[in-house]
Amino acid sequence: MNTNIKRAILIILLILTFFQIFRFSNQNGEKSSGISRKITTAVTKNVKKIQELDKNKQEEVLGKIEKVIRKLAHFSIYMVVGILMMLLMNTYKIKQFYRIAISLITGIIYASSDEIHQLFIPGRSAMITDVMIDTLGVSVGILLMFFCSVPKNIRDLNQK
Repeated sequence: MNTNIKRAILIILLILTFFQIFRFSNQNGEKSSGISRKITTAVTKNVKKIQELDKNKQEEVLGKIEKVIRKLAHFSIYMVVGILMMLLMNTYKIKQFYRIAISLITGIIYASSDEIHQLFIPGRSAMITDVMIDTLGVSVGILLMFFCSVPKNIRDLNQK
């Protein structure tokens, strides 16, 4: 496939991913929590130990699980960003260090801007821990792409 077509496709996928992150962040606190709670309820509905708890204890457990699900969502979508950024950077003839650095910096900047955006949404706040989780997700995506192309990366290092 033509390199320019690959780049265009990857840029479109990145823009769509960034747009989806923006949409999630643009939801007010009530709507965002409602979606998270629906997912949490669906995930735990067949867990007998949770369903047998009294309502107060069940609510406490579901709240903790919901928080984990929210953080996993952050991690996962930013891992996609890391993968897409590395795939895009791999279409350029630049050193691997710069591919990784550009991918990581882009992810950190977008994660930070996303948290700042949430400051302006009712019921939402900016959290440095979310930026850290997002950065971890980007890093894992970058590492996955790096290790998926290890033989090529080793050849690149040997040629320089």
